[in-house]
Amino acid sequence: MNANDRNSIRGRHAVVTGGGKGIGRAISDALAERGARVSVFSRTASQQPLPYLSIDVDITDESAIERAFAAARETNGPVEILVNNSGIAESAPLLRTSTHLWNRTIATNLTGTFLCTRIALHDMLAANYGRIVNVASIAALYGGPYLAAYTASKHGVIGLGRSLAAELTDTGIMVNAICPGYTESEMLQRAIANVASKTGKSRADARAQIAQMNPGGRIVEAKEVADLLIELCESARNGEEIVLPRG
Repeated sequence: MNANDRNSIRGRHAVVTGGGKGIGRAISDALAERGARVSVFSRTASQQPLPYLSIDVDITDESAIERAFAAARETNGPVEILVNNSGIAESAPLLRTSTHLWNRTIATNLTGTFLCTRIALHDMLAANYGRIVNVASIAALYGGPYLAAYTASKHGVIGLGRSLAAELTDTGIMVNAICPGYTESEMLQRAIANVASKTGKSRADARAQIAQMNPGGRIVEAKEVADLLIELCESARNGEEIVLPRG
């Protein structure tokens, strides 16, 4: 098999957590367009009109994750691509960050990523091939006010990916992270509403304020994340964290 064949994702089984809407849906669509067999995991996957295998799963429940992977394998075969995209973001000053909020955020964003990766890794090691892409956040590299739980969880995702990339050297399994700034999504709309309500700004002004927090002062499009995901999956790049917008 030549390098081009090795890096092709056509016919490979890709699991996308949180793959039913927003960034996750854009990623699922992009993978399918490149010929991958897509399985979508999310709490409400079956409630969305998806043209892919859709499995309802609580990403914090280890037994549920194991059952979801078994069902996905039964339909689409061994897992060769894993996109850890599921995540939650709630903002609060540290003194108002409850233990429940902290634990829920870490369980979803970090522990869920760990559990899915550990299960998928069995198939990838057997095949001497794998692509693991963690959708982290620009907050994973720089932090942000009122986002202690979210930022800590995403820093953990980066650390997990770096460790795994080093551990899997020469196995044919590549581990990378995408770190988007604020992206067109339901999460962005909630952030805009939050800024507007707390500052009295119009939604347009609140959006502009949030955009200035991103590199280049603009909001990321979900398609940019999906395009970068495909770029990483179709290459032998390993151990990278890439910020969006680029440049």
